[in-house]
Amino acid sequence: MPWIRACSVDELDDGDALQIPTNPPVAVFRADGEFFALDDTCSHGQSSLADGYVEGDQVECAWHMAKFDLRTGAALTLPATKPVCTYRVKVDGDDVSVEVPDRV
Repeated sequence: MPWIRACSVDELDDGDALQIPTNPPVAVFRADGEFFALDDTCSHGQSSLADGYVEGDQVECAWHMAKFDLRTGAALTLPATKPVCTYRVKVDGDDVSVEVPDRV
């Protein structure tokens, strides 16, 4: 699986997120100084999780307030019942990269 550069370390403050325009898109989050990557699309609806609200190690979908664990992708609150996929993240110097599967 290839690694894709997502951003530099200083591009995201704690509580911020961005979307990598892969197909499907991946969201990268910074929370408590750590970086996480999840499928960007909420498993309940077609909302971007990068547009959500980060608190601690959770992101809340902006549309229907479903919460997901940034570490595991687990759906923590209704209306979401299905987890979202997580991706490995590495920081190399100032670069934050995400390992994503080859997309067709």
